[in-house]
Amino acid sequence: MRHWITTFALLMVLLAAQAHEFWLQADRYFLKTGEKAQLKFMVGENFMGEPWDLKVHRVESLQAIESDGVRSLADSVNRENSTLSVRFNTPGTKLLAMQSNPAYIELEAKLFNEYLQEDGLDDVYASREKNKALGNKAREHYSRHTKLFLQVGETRDDIYKKIVGMPIELIPQRNPYELKRADKCQFLVLFNGQPLFGAKVRIWNRFDNRTTIQNAYTQKDGMIEMQISNPGSWMVSVVKMVPSKDPAADWRSYWGSLVFAVKP
Repeated sequence: MRHWITTFALLMVLLAAQAHEFWLQADRYFLKTGEKAQLKFMVGENFMGEPWDLKVHRVESLQAIESDGVRSLADSVNRENSTLSVRFNTPGTKLLAMQSNPAYIELEAKLFNEYLQEDGLDDVYASREKNKALGNKAREHYSRHTKLFLQVGETRDDIYKKIVGMPIELIPQRNPYELKRADKCQFLVLFNGQPLFGAKVRIWNRFDNRTTIQNAYTQKDGMIEMQISNPGSWMVSVVKMVPSKDPAADWRSYWGSLVFAVKP
């Protein structure tokens, strides 16, 4: 019995390690002026997840960015239940941008190799193969970098173009709240301020209790294009991994995501 419990606990740890996607989720994406939105910090797969444990992880910065200014919300986060209440007193498109502190994980070789292949990190896999390290464990430092767009009232503005300056960042080339079914939108992916070429980008849609996924790879100019197939909530996500400069880890990864919604 004790052996079974230990095995189950280990399995849960490994499953948690695979639950890479992270996002800010709103109880409503379309707000009236002055109306409160409840946000959750989520982690998981298939655009479904569970609360990110803020007793373990740390929000390094969290900003609400509007056309008329920026305010910090990091001190307003409820760390007991991983939520945040926010309201906006002026209409317009609003951007919330969050960065986490670096966290550490160590993965067994098989799990790490599968993770590299699943997330399109072919250069890292090739490096391990070249160095005959595919059978080795991997130590990784990783951090989360996410954006959430909300729409207050009917006024739309160009805050969506804002480059926040995160290590990895997604920038829509149209206001997400102008999009409707069948529309197309491009996203620019930046890594350390430069267009990121050849990165696997996942595009998730949650609608009618189902999740659909599109995959795309960034071009030389860092762009990908997606099409709105359904209304509902949307997430665009990407990861970049590089050799770690810290001897305590082998690799350093940066996880980026962007969330918005489309009306029916």
